[in-house]
Amino acid sequence: MTQVEITQPASYTGRSMLVNIKDIARIAGVGISTVSRVINNSGSVSDATRKKVTETINANHYVPNNSARNLKITQSKNIALIVKDISNPFFNKMIQVIEPRIALQGYPLMIQNVDASADELDIAIQEARDRNLCGVIIMGGCYSYSEERFRHLSIPCVLLTVSARPDVDPALYSSITIDDEQEGCRATEYLIGLGHRRIGFIYSALEPVTPNTLRFLGYQRALKEHDIPFDPNLVANSMNIRESGYTTGFRAMKQLYSKNRDMTAVFAFADILAIGAAKAVLSMGLSIPDDISIVGFDGIEMAEYYHPSLDTMYQPAAEMALSATNTLFDMIQGNSSKHIVYESVLLKRGSCRKLL
Repeated sequence: MTQVEITQPASYTGRSMLVNIKDIARIAGVGISTVSRVINNSGSVSDATRKKVTETINANHYVPNNSARNLKITQSKNIALIVKDISNPFFNKMIQVIEPRIALQGYPLMIQNVDASADELDIAIQEARDRNLCGVIIMGGCYSYSEERFRHLSIPCVLLTVSARPDVDPALYSSITIDDEQEGCRATEYLIGLGHRRIGFIYSALEPVTPNTLRFLGYQRALKEHDIPFDPNLVANSMNIRESGYTTGFRAMKQLYSKNRDMTAVFAFADILAIGAAKAVLSMGLSIPDDISIVGFDGIEMAEYYHPSLDTMYQPAAEMALSATNTLFDMIQGNSSKHIVYESVLLKRGSCRKLL
């Protein structure tokens, strides 16, 4: 299994970007006690001095925490794992690697679930301030994080399965990902290579840019490259954040088939949707793969033991999780950020057939 690794220059090293109360006092030309009075809104401070200190705090992205308020800023060993939907079986595979690895290093780990309506980076910034974190891994999420927010975070951060916006300084964070658009294209090309032309796509677009929206772009790209017209009727997109992936896949499959009786194959952006879609196919009295071929994405164990076993684009979850923890510890120790891109592997288990 190959991977592409891009190491960034050491313009961001560990916590070196973290500005403390002494720095604010020095830059503003006042005493530490004056900065403390401004932060806590206590004691006598002139309006001019208060304005100067406040402007210095804002310009340097200083976020006071409980330790700062007590003038006792210390380096903790607390690490947070922020997970976008901890119920996702693919993420559970990663957590099983990350949790013991961090424990072996003697670091306390806080795992926090984030639902679809919350912003995981905002939560990371809040937790970094409240718990004096030394590092954070964000699992899942979107590709829209801005540079300003990473500077507010001010601690080593590894994004797992996603990355930041292209205009963000890559030295501010690390990322462990796959090329979701390319892998989505490969999954679609697999079905095209089997002779399928009426190929459905199931996804759940909850953010401007997420792994599933990139896989959708890959689906569209594959169709275009093989001169197959894109038909929006073959796309099922759920916006219901209260539904599970299985329910979404089940309902989407029924919706697709009711409008496209000539559909011969379906690509679901995640295995949990593929399993729900497969259940819908069987509930309609159809056969997999004789009537409908199905390919999923992720490589979760349940997709293998479902009957029939589902073809899938397997992501190397354990390897990615291990890279994330190793990279985080490297950053905590002052080393450069890294951006590693893994490849997926197509697992053929019998849920797709070649058309005659």
